[in-house]
Amino acid sequence: MRCPFCGNIDTQVKDSRPAEDHVAIRRRRFCPACGGRFTTYERVQLRDLVVIKSSGKREDFDRDKLERSIRIAMQKRPIEPERLDQMISGIVRRLESMGETDIPSKTIGEIVMESLARIDMVAYVRFASVYKNFQAADDFEDFVQDLRPPIPDSE
Repeated sequence: MRCPFCGNIDTQVKDSRPAEDHVAIRRRRFCPACGGRFTTYERVQLRDLVVIKSSGKREDFDRDKLERSIRIAMQKRPIEPERLDQMISGIVRRLESMGETDIPSKTIGEIVMESLARIDMVAYVRFASVYKNFQAADDFEDFVQDLRPPIPDSE
């Protein structure tokens, strides 16, 4: 593992243990060249996924990109970081277990929205506003209106 401080390729593992979500291994590393200490995480990757964008463009699946978009939607929401990590790991496992290596971005967006809806409705609406490309306040109003239960007729 290359040292992020000096670029030395000969670093040493000082400690290994399961990460909080138990789907990764946390390793504390030390660089003998500069004395720097840093942490790495290892995750099991079942298969290399490729995202098919709506434009037809193909790009490698990036867990970090998924995590960033979810964290933006969850910003300042009362959700524990461990719960968020579990949700992201669950989404990735679900994508990997679909049996396909090529996954449409629409499928990923729907799975993320489904997961967010179970955890936090504000984050769900925030993510949907970007995912569904809301352009005006009316778009929010229409979307939120669909979330509300119908009002029974009073006769």
